[in-house]
Amino acid sequence: MNTLGVKWCFVGLASGLLGGCLAGPNYHRPPVPVPEQYKEPPGWTAAAPADAAPKGDWWTDFHDPLLDELEPLVAVSNQTVRQNYANYQEALAEVKVARAQLFPSIGIAGSATRSGGPGNAGSGAAIGGAGTPTRTGSVINSATLEGTASWTPDLWGKVRRLIEENAAIAQSDEALLANATLSEQTLLATTVIELRIADANIDLQQKTVDAYRDALRVTKAQGAAGITATPPSAVITAQVALETSQSLLIGLGVARAQYAHAIAVLVGRNPEDLDIPHSEGVPMLPAVPAGLPSTLLQRRPDIAAAERTMKAQNAAIGIAVAAYYPTISLSGAAGFSQSPLQGLLHSANQVWSIGATGTETVFDFGERHAEVQAAKAAYEAAVASYRSTVLNAFQAVENDLSGLRILADQARALDTAVHDAIRGTEIALAEFQAGTVDYTTVAVAQQTQLSNQQNALTVEESRLVDTVSLIGDLGGGWSDSRLHDP
Repeated sequence: MNTLGVKWCFVGLASGLLGGCLAGPNYHRPPVPVPEQYKEPPGWTAAAPADAAPKGDWWTDFHDPLLDELEPLVAVSNQTVRQNYANYQEALAEVKVARAQLFPSIGIAGSATRSGGPGNAGSGAAIGGAGTPTRTGSVINSATLEGTASWTPDLWGKVRRLIEENAAIAQSDEALLANATLSEQTLLATTVIELRIADANIDLQQKTVDAYRDALRVTKAQGAAGITATPPSAVITAQVALETSQSLLIGLGVARAQYAHAIAVLVGRNPEDLDIPHSEGVPMLPAVPAGLPSTLLQRRPDIAAAERTMKAQNAAIGIAVAAYYPTISLSGAAGFSQSPLQGLLHSANQVWSIGATGTETVFDFGERHAEVQAAKAAYEAAVASYRSTVLNAFQAVENDLSGLRILADQARALDTAVHDAIRGTEIALAEFQAGTVDYTTVAVAQQTQLSNQQNALTVEESRLVDTVSLIGDLGGGWSDSRLHDP
C-alpha cells in the first residue's frame, strides 16, 4: 500500500474510534396530562378515533361544489402555503449542510510558475544537457499538484447534535407546512360558508322587498277605495318600509363582494379573475365523527411542530455543552512538486504531509456556561410552549363542541319562532286586506318575521363555521406519523 493509502486508513480508523460520544442530554418527550374524554358532550369518545376522524378531503362532507372545486387549489396556489413550503425546503437543505460536516473536506490544489533571470542560468545549462547555458536557459517552469484533505472529527457529538437539531427543525417546518395548509383550507371553507350565507340573506331580503311592495300596493288600493282603516299616513309608512328594505338589499352586495375577493386570494388568484355566481344553496351540516382526546396530540400539526421544536432545543443544549471540550482537526496532503516542470508526475517527485491541531479554550469568563444556561432556558420555554399548545388545543375543541351543542338548541328554538312569525304575518296580511287592522300591524309582523329568519341564518352560519373549526382543531386528516425523517 502506498503512503497516501496508509494516511487515509489512519483517518478512517480515527473516525471509527472518535465518533461515539454525544454531549448533552438525550431527548425524551415531556408528559402532558390528557383527559379520558371530552366534557362536551358527555361520552363523546370513540374506540378507534383514527378510523373515524375526518380524513383528507374533509370538505366534501359539506356537499358544496365550490368547496370541492377550490379546496384542492390551496395546497398548490395559496401563497402562505408556498412560503411555508419554501421554509421547509430550506430546513431540509440545512440538514444536508450539517450532515456534510461529519466527513472530510477533500480538494485538489495545483500551481504553476514561470520564472527567469541570471540566477537561473546554471539550471538552464543543466536542462540543455550540453554543459553550457543556452539562450533560453534563464527561464524555468515549475509546478505542484497536490490532493488535500482536512477533517475535524466529531469527538463530542457536536455535529451530530447539530444534525439532530436541524432535522427536528425540518420536521417542525414540515408540520408547520401542514398546519398552514389546514389553516388556509379551513379559512377558505369558512369564507365560502359566509359567501353562501350572504347569498341566502340577499334572497331573504329580496323576498322581503317583494312582500313590502305587495303591502304598498294593497295599501294604495285601500286608500283609493276610501277604506277608513287606511289613513294617508299608512301609504307613506309602507313606502318608507319598501325603500328601506331596497337600500338594505343593495348594501348586502358589499359583504358578498368582499367574500368573493377573499376566496380568490386564498386560492392564489387575482380577485377580478374569479367569478363566483350567486347560489341559492347553503352547505350541508355534516355529522363530525368523535375522537379520543389523547389522539389530539398526534392529529394536530401545530402540536407536532411544537414537539419537534422541543427536540431541536434539546439538541442545542448538546451543541453548547460540546464547546467545553477541545477541538481536534486533522489535515493531510499528497502530490507532486517539481522544478523545472519536466517529470512532474515521476514518483521521485512525490511529496506528502499529515498533521493535527488541537484547540481548547482555557478561560472564557463564563461564556460557555452562559451559552449552556441559555440553551437550557430555551428548551424549558419550548416545553412550556408545547404544553400551552396542547392545552389551547383541548380548549378549542371543547369550545367547538359546546358551541355546536348550544347552537343546535338555539336553531330548534328559532325554527319554531320562524314558523310562528310566518304564520303571524299571514294572519296580519289577511286582516289588513279585510280592513280590520291598519298597516302598522302588518309592518310589525313582517319585521318580526325578517328578524327571526335572519337570526336563523346567522345560527346556521355559526353551526357550519363551528363544524369547520372543530375539524381544524381536531387536526383534519393529520397524523404525526406523516413527519418524514430528513
